[in-house]
Amino acid sequence: MTWYTVLVLAVAAERLAELVVARRNTRWSLARGGVESGREHYPAMVALHTALLAGCLAEVHLADRPFPPVLGWVMVAAVVAAQALRWWCIRTLGPRWNTRVIVVPGLPRVTGGPYRWLSHPNYVAVAAEGLALPLAHGAWVTALVFTALNAALMVVRIRCEDGALARLPAVDTRA
Repeated sequence: MTWYTVLVLAVAAERLAELVVARRNTRWSLARGGVESGREHYPAMVALHTALLAGCLAEVHLADRPFPPVLGWVMVAAVVAAQALRWWCIRTLGPRWNTRVIVVPGLPRVTGGPYRWLSHPNYVAVAAEGLALPLAHGAWVTALVFTALNAALMVVRIRCEDGALARLPAVDTRA
């Protein structure tokens, strides 16, 4: 279980790194006239993501969940893949990436990187991580609860983000 605690703490550290990037990018966006949407659902999103990490550790330790070797290692690989996809999104969007929905007027919509194939690849990474991180050590209740709550939140978030992005012109950035 010690390695699993280290894994969850590593994901938590990665999330803190995201927040540092997001704060820097928020300042960049607001300095350029960025408009924020979806403030109402943001606290619920933060709480849900925090609860995922706490739930993983609590369920594994309190319910004494065993490590399922085959499923566990596949899920660890999925967690790593989710992190890679998330950072590909961050790199592709550059200073426009954020944990909040902030759109800078006049900038074109990004259609390169993973956005070439998916409208919301970061949310694919979140969904994969939310399922894989708990299942890496048998925390199936946490996986189910997070997945259900995250799906409901993503309906709200994607509507919000799509509405904000609809105001941007589409420009191919694959160059």
